[in-house]
Amino acid sequence: MATTNKDIKIRSYDMQIDRSRVEDLERRCQVGPAESMFLLFTDTMGDPICRISNSPLYKMLVAEMDNELVGVIQGSIKIVTVVSSPNKNQAASVGYILGLRVSPVHRRKGIGSSLVQSLEEWFVTKNVDFAYMATEKDNEASVKLFMNKLGFIQFRTLSILVNPVRHHVTPIPSNVEIVKFKIEQAEVLYRRLMGSTEFFPDDIDAILKNKLSLGTWVAYPRGESYSWSDHQFEFNGLDGIGPSNSWAMLSVWNCGDLFKLRVGGAPLSCLIYAKSSRFIDRIFPCLNVPVVPDVFNPFGFYFMYGMHCEGPKSGPLMTSLCQFVHNMATTTRNKECKVIVTEVGEWDTTLRLHIPHSKLLSRPEDLWCIKALKTDQQEKHNFFELTRTQSPTAFFVDPREV
Repeated sequence: MATTNKDIKIRSYDMQIDRSRVEDLERRCQVGPAESMFLLFTDTMGDPICRISNSPLYKMLVAEMDNELVGVIQGSIKIVTVVSSPNKNQAASVGYILGLRVSPVHRRKGIGSSLVQSLEEWFVTKNVDFAYMATEKDNEASVKLFMNKLGFIQFRTLSILVNPVRHHVTPIPSNVEIVKFKIEQAEVLYRRLMGSTEFFPDDIDAILKNKLSLGTWVAYPRGESYSWSDHQFEFNGLDGIGPSNSWAMLSVWNCGDLFKLRVGGAPLSCLIYAKSSRFIDRIFPCLNVPVVPDVFNPFGFYFMYGMHCEGPKSGPLMTSLCQFVHNMATTTRNKECKVIVTEVGEWDTTLRLHIPHSKLLSRPEDLWCIKALKTDQQEKHNFFELTRTQSPTAFFVDPREV
């Protein structure tokens, strides 16, 4: 007997009656393509809304059939910078869709599309301009649902770069100076240098002040002076950063304090190699053997965001910063951080070339898809410009949406 939308009840998440049921569903649903050799599962550690609760406005919906919880979806809303016309940006309200889960025994019954459409209706009540989501290119079911059925359009392709945390610290070149910014300094610098970056969040201050944000660091050649005064970033005494100067900056978000991930379904040969690689790395680090960390038990990770660099030597400086973050993870007391993750655009060759990462663990094509939620002519024009504009020089990935 076919299931109809009338058989599906969509309502807001109720912590008192839904928490344990949502957690159980999360444990049974993998993240990513069903055909993948490795199955990725999420552990929200008793807080199913942890991935959205740091956003300005958020909502979780659940789907029920015959009083059984069969699906969930999450959404968050914020103000960001978008391309409205060539060489011109404007602020827009965007709704991010994430955490769509449908019980394996109840799939292909329209539950997923009903959840997405209900979340879009909530977006509309909040005057959201665009809805967007991200999925792996190989996730056929997700691509078909959002792009073929629900009218989303691919507008950017990013790469998820994953660097395993090794047992030993990585030496940082002696000619590199790394300094931590104060939160207020980081905010001013981000607004000044990345304020026009696509999807730059208007509430960057809230992100930087969040307890999960471990800090913002800048790297520059040792011996070159820099100073901070009157809310201006000065490098060698200059307000602007000249072509002879090089520097790099990034911020770090501790996702492991929110939720844990776990890889399941790995073949025995993979488990043996992973354990062997870690043993060799611990005893003979000089061999630089490709390491597979212990991701088969619940693990945490750091996410690097707000990555920006300038100057002819900026690439190696960004590498040094990434090494610095790796060493932070290596020396943490609980040792739960197993990988360092970031996401960069396919067009950003400097970052892609100089961010240390494992080809085995990274994902080269993460599709970002978008949909206009307003029907007036101006919004249609803005959406047309947004989707037809060539990839920008930078794209800001919000750590709250990882």
